[in-house]
Amino acid sequence: MQVEQFLEHSAQRSPEKVALISGDNRYTYRQIDEDANRLAHAFIGAGVQRGDRLVIFLPNCYETVVSIFATLKAGAVFVVLNSTTKPDKVTYILNNCRASAIVTSGVKADTLSRCWSEAPNLQSVFMTGASELRTTAARSAGKDVISLEQVLQQTGNHLSLTKKCIDIDLAALIYTSGSTGRPKGVMVTHLNIISAATSISTYLENTSDDIVINFLPLGFDYGLYQLLMMFKVGGTLVLHDSFAFPNVAINKMIREKVTGFPIVPTISAILLQMDVSKFEFPNLRYISNTAAALPVEHIRKLRALFPHVKLYSMYGLTECKRVSYLPPEQLDIRPTSVGRGMPNEEVYIVDENGDRVAPGVVGELVIRGSNVMKGYWELPEETALCLKP
Repeated sequence: MQVEQFLEHSAQRSPEKVALISGDNRYTYRQIDEDANRLAHAFIGAGVQRGDRLVIFLPNCYETVVSIFATLKAGAVFVVLNSTTKPDKVTYILNNCRASAIVTSGVKADTLSRCWSEAPNLQSVFMTGASELRTTAARSAGKDVISLEQVLQQTGNHLSLTKKCIDIDLAALIYTSGSTGRPKGVMVTHLNIISAATSISTYLENTSDDIVINFLPLGFDYGLYQLLMMFKVGGTLVLHDSFAFPNVAINKMIREKVTGFPIVPTISAILLQMDVSKFEFPNLRYISNTAAALPVEHIRKLRALFPHVKLYSMYGLTECKRVSYLPPEQLDIRPTSVGRGMPNEEVYIVDENGDRVAPGVVGELVIRGSNVMKGYWELPEETALCLKP
């Protein structure tokens, strides 16, 4: 199985169901699947080959979602970057992964004008909001500039493409933040994504009835997996730029009858500074947290504010997506625990000799499972250290 089949199977089962809500627009599974096919044909026509890396540098929007699945349908590897990434880091990543194409916007192209000449492997620039002025620098650097709007407006090329990959092939590179040095590309295969998405959606009990809101960048793996898991189970994803205007965000949740609310501690802190009691969330089924541990006080207050909602405290690493989760019924007993290993994964502690230790002993965490990354992009020594048997 390949990751793009999350979309394809849902489009076959429920073609007219709303899969994505972005701004005031609603998109069905059929529409997204057909547009992803159109864009995949355009990628291949521009020279993108199986295994090529394709960078997506856009905000949370429809075009980002279509580009992710189009890249997979073309047999390529998607690299989604946070839309706030600085131009010098974008250039570094373009060169590090030797991307052959990028999808971006005319607004972003203004800030990337220097990078076109500094990324020799880059051949094609797919651009939303393309204009003669905004494409000049890229064209001058020898890049082929293609209007994304024109590709998606084509009436043909909407049929499925022949599958090119198997499950051990790369599907994505997810770059770490690079807070202590250069960003590292975490190599994620189709099997890695399918395993992680299946495991997480299993313990979250996701179904096609779920409507999950996402305030997190799709370049952040926590945000990315909200999209992947919803399309896997045939649910609906509500894309929102951020939680910067919490009243607007909360009213959106209520209006769209959201059932799943992924948060990070900063969102929790904002929520707890508000008078949330004036809102009602009759459809909300669960809240999940990762990226950093929720303070115990936050857990207590969230439980009081949302007594009918399951709160999942989770622990994860980009290198394996998710490590563990604390079942909601355990929160009151052990609120500081990282919980248990998720389904189809083995997690245990070893000492300095690599031997498993008894409960209560400090040691090194070992994670085994098909969710563990293939390695770091072109960093074999660090990969070997990370992936010890």
